[in-house]
Amino acid sequence: MGNDLDYDMMSPEKRKPVALLPVHVEVRVRQGASARFDTIRNTVYDFITSSFVHLYLPSTLQGWEDVPLLAQSVDRIIACESSTPSSSPSIPIEEVSLHIYVYQPNDSDAFEELASGGGRGDGEEVTAASMCELPSLEWEGLWESLIYADDIKSKLLDYIYATVIFSDADVDFNVVSWNRLVLLHGPPGTGKTSLCRALAQKLSIRLSDRYPGARILEINSHSLFSRWFSESGKLVQRLFSTVNDMVGDEETFVIVLIDEVESLTAARAGAMAGTEPSDALRVVNALLTQLDKLKRRKNVLVMATSNLPKAIDTAFVDRADIIQYVDLPPREAIYEILRTCLVELVAKGVVSNVDVPSRTQAHLYERSAMSSRTSTATASVASTAAASTQASTTEATPHLNGLIDPSVDPQERSKHVALKLLVLAQKCRAQGMSGRSLRRLPVLAQARHMGILPMLPKRRSAGRAGQAAETSHVATATQVEAWLEAMERVIDSQALEKERLAKS
Repeated sequence: MGNDLDYDMMSPEKRKPVALLPVHVEVRVRQGASARFDTIRNTVYDFITSSFVHLYLPSTLQGWEDVPLLAQSVDRIIACESSTPSSSPSIPIEEVSLHIYVYQPNDSDAFEELASGGGRGDGEEVTAASMCELPSLEWEGLWESLIYADDIKSKLLDYIYATVIFSDADVDFNVVSWNRLVLLHGPPGTGKTSLCRALAQKLSIRLSDRYPGARILEINSHSLFSRWFSESGKLVQRLFSTVNDMVGDEETFVIVLIDEVESLTAARAGAMAGTEPSDALRVVNALLTQLDKLKRRKNVLVMATSNLPKAIDTAFVDRADIIQYVDLPPREAIYEILRTCLVELVAKGVVSNVDVPSRTQAHLYERSAMSSRTSTATASVASTAAASTQASTTEATPHLNGLIDPSVDPQERSKHVALKLLVLAQKCRAQGMSGRSLRRLPVLAQARHMGILPMLPKRRSAGRAGQAAETSHVATATQVEAWLEAMERVIDSQALEKERLAKS
C-alpha cells in the first residue's frame, strides 16, 4: 500500500517517475525488549538499505545481529512478499519501498473461554466462544506453513487492504457497500480453520499501525443450540452483543471466526418445511441481523468455514464478499509440504543433513531425467510401449532401495531426494490426501518403519562440549534415503487401508 515514486539518473528533462515495489518486512521483537518500536523500525530500515543490493522474497534476513540495538531487541527479520508480484524472486533495493512492521507476539495462553448463560435461570453455562489476543506466539509460522495451489492467501490479504482503503477514503456505504464477511469451503483437512487463524495473525501485524490491539473470537457453533426451546437465537444475540462491545474499542481490530458455519446457518427452507427444528430458523435470523449491524464497523472481519456449503442458508452466502473454495493440494503443493517437513527434520537433527531442492529446481531435475530417458529410449533398438504418465515419472526417478554412500556428490544426492519427493507427491495426490494427512506422514513413518531413535542430546551453544553434543546429535540422525523409503511405505499402507475401509 503506497504510491512511492523514484526517479532515474537521466537528465531532468528526460526523467520519468519509477514506481517502487512495496515490500513487506516483519520484525519480531523479543519478550522484554525495551526499545521503542519506531526506533527499531528506523534502525531496520537503515540496516536493510545499507546492507543489501537485492532483496530475495521470501527470505529471513541475516546480519542484523551486528547492529547492537537490533541484537538486543529483535528475534528475526523476514522479507515476506511484495504487494506487486515481480517476475524475479529478487528485487534491486533501489526499486523497493519498504513497509516495515514491528511486533511483539503475545506469549500467554492461546485462548480464553467465553461463557454465556442458558437464559432459564438454572445456572446453565454455555461455552459460546474462545478469545485469543493477537499476535500470538503459538501461531508464529502458521501463515508460512500453509501451501495452496492458487494465490488464496494473497487474495484474502488484498481484500482486507481494499476495505481499509475504502474505509479511510470514507466511501459512501450507501453507494459502495461490503459486508466484511469471508466464507471458506471445501473438503475436511484442507486447512480452512488454520488459514483463518493465520490470516488473523497476519492482519494483527500488518494493521498494527492503525490498530494497536487485535483479537480473534472463535464461535463454538454447536454449543449455541440450547436445550431450551427458542433460547438459541437469544444466545446468538448475547454473543454478538459481546462482539459489539469489543468492536466499540476503535483501537482494537476484531476477527470473528465461525467454524463449521452450517451448524448455525442451516437452510431456513428446511426449517419452514419441517425438516429442521424451528429453533434453527431463529438462529439464522438472529445471525443475519447481527452481521448486518457489524458491516458498518471499520475494525471487524467475519470469517466462516464450512465442509457442507449446500447446507448454508442462501442469505448468508449472499452476504459473503469472498466465497473461496479450498481444495485438496495438487502435486506441486504436496511436494512443497513434504519438502518443508523434511527441511524441519533435517534442521532438528532427526534426518541427516541434505539440501532439499525447491519445487522449481525439482521440476528442472524431473524434466532433465525425462529428457535423458527419452533420448535413451529413442537410441535403443528394443524400445517398449509407452507407459502412463505416473509410471514414466516413477521410472525417471532413481529408486532408493539402498542407502546412498554419504560420499556421493551432495548435488547428486539432492537431485535424488527431489525426484523421490516428486514421486511421493504424485502418490499422495492419487490418494486425495489433505494437508492435515500429509503433515502426519513423517510421524507415522518414524513410528512404523524406523523404530525409536535414541533420545537426542540437548544442544549447547558454544565450546568443545557444544561441538561434541552437536556431533552426537548428527550421529543419531536417520539417513534421508531411509526416511524417504519409510514415507513411501506409509503412503502405500494408507492407500491399502482406504481400500479396506471403502469395502467394509
